[in-house]
Amino acid sequence: MQKYAGIGEKKTMIEIRFHGRGGQGAVTSAELFALAAIEEEKYAQGFPSFGPERRGAPVVAFARVDDKPIRLRSKIYQPDVAVVLDPSLLKILDPSQGLKPEGLLIINTNRSAEQIRSQFGYRVRLATVDADRIAREELGLPITNTTMLGALIKGSGVVQLESFLPALRARFGRGAERNENALRRAFQETILSD
Repeated sequence: MQKYAGIGEKKTMIEIRFHGRGGQGAVTSAELFALAAIEEEKYAQGFPSFGPERRGAPVVAFARVDDKPIRLRSKIYQPDVAVVLDPSLLKILDPSQGLKPEGLLIINTNRSAEQIRSQFGYRVRLATVDADRIAREELGLPITNTTMLGALIKGSGVVQLESFLPALRARFGRGAERNENALRRAFQETILSD
């Protein structure tokens, strides 16, 4: 798979920050991403930022992937990619803060990249996908974690889509097929914009 321009071209370690709300699966997204990388025999970490989280409160989770062992254990302050699971967060935080100049901001939204840029002034590369709609249609619930992973796969090129299947089956059991469908649809429907 071709990597999105700028992501992972100059170094091997890729750092990702996930922004969501408690109960939406940001922590699960980070863990699944790490497991998919491990499936490809890469080194990976997936971990949350612990605090007074509760259902609906803003949550941050992180993932790192590298071709060699990762010794770093800190939060990620300058990610290569930032993923926003809940578009309402855009009104209360700036997910592009600290994003590397060649980085990518992936947003769950039904709006175009141009509309998002106009409203929030982002000057970074964007990827957009209507993950809420896809999740409702495929899962019956607006839980966007696996849907946004499809967008992350397309935007970053760090791991292959097929590498997620063992982790999805282990995590979701009988619901794995619906989550796989959501992941695949988001991969297809994500729009990348410079």
